Amino acid sequence: MTPKDSYLTLPTSIRLHYLDWDGSSRPLILLHGLASSCRIWDLTAPFLAERFHTLALDQRGHGLSDKPGSYTFAETTGDLAAFIDRLPLKRPVIAGHSWGAGVTLQFAADYPEIPAAIALIDGGFTERSSSQSWEQAETMMRPPEIDGTPVETFVGFMKRWPDIAPIWSEQLQDMVLSNLEVRDGRVYRRLPIPDHMKIAREIWEQDTSLLWERVRCQVLMVPAIKESGDPRSALWNQAKLQGIETAKRKLKNATVVPMKDTIHDVPIQRPKELAQAIIEFAAGIN
Repeated sequence: MTPKDSYLTLPTSIRLHYLDWDGSSRPLILLHGLASSCRIWDLTAPFLAERFHTLALDQRGHGLSDKPGSYTFAETTGDLAAFIDRLPLKRPVIAGHSWGAGVTLQFAADYPEIPAAIALIDGGFTERSSSQSWEQAETMMRPPEIDGTPVETFVGFMKRWPDIAPIWSEQLQDMVLSNLEVRDGRVYRRLPIPDHMKIAREIWEQDTSLLWERVRCQVLMVPAIKESGDPRSALWNQAKLQGIETAKRKLKNATVVPMKDTIHDVPIQRPKELAQAIIEFAAGIN
């Protein structure tokens, strides 16, 4: 099943790119994370397209969408609201990964009448500002300088990355390279580091505990849990699980499906299992 490459210009004049698997069933919108693109859903979306009208969106500044230089949650959720209105899509399910989960949660709180349900994929659970100073978060969240790196060098590094090496394939290579611009045999970030850090600051400042009570729809939370000997990883897993417990106390209808022994990029490592979790969760939507 091959999606259609599509574009939509919003009332703000921002043009968004998305992949559309079409269909007449309930719409499902997929949102990627920071410095990623709609292509992270390439392995998961075909399973979802059997049950939903599936659309994977390049959020502003990412993939083939416009790069306006401003990336607040108010703006990203406004883009999503306009996207849904323009197509139009009635009572969609919205699934977001990582930063996309934060956008999804913010959207469900700010536009509670629109989504039928939301799915948060290893994101949107924690309040970074409650456990880290911005200086600490800034150091952790700043990406490496890669602009000008030869494609062969970049791909060689990715192939050897411990979490990715076991699942590396030509398709995954295409997905990863789609996040970047390739010019004269070298890779360059589509989202410059200063803009990346604007979004990182938004993530750090997001107060999820104040959002849960404003969410009216059903919520699926899918944390990736990977045990390791790294104390920072253990603390991060603990923070995610604590955030989920807070959410469960405040939400009227929450489902949790942990993905054990799974890296952060769940749509890449566990596409079939993730799709099944979303499909089973959506079966209970009114």
